[in-house]
Amino acid sequence: MTVHPTADQLRPARPWGVGRLAPYPTTLKLPFTTVTIDPTTQTGVFRDRFGQVVEMGKHGTSSATATSTATNLDSQSDQGHDQDSQQD
Repeated sequence: MTVHPTADQLRPARPWGVGRLAPYPTTLKLPFTTVTIDPTTQTGVFRDRFGQVVEMGKHGTSSATATSTATNLDSQSDQGHDQDSQQD
């Protein structure tokens, strides 16, 4: 016979992620008022209230593909999986 603990016997567990918490880093608010798209590069151009371009920092782009294959008719075993990614 299985005996289940009562509410008096249960102890709450501390969530595992609590020890990993830290304050957010200090952020810098960049003063931009408009965003337009550059027709040549198709990227956003941020401008301040005086119309001057504000540099928003660099970031990379990435793309990925994934394929799944099965070598038998019932698709239950012998499955393969392939992934690739590119980042610049």
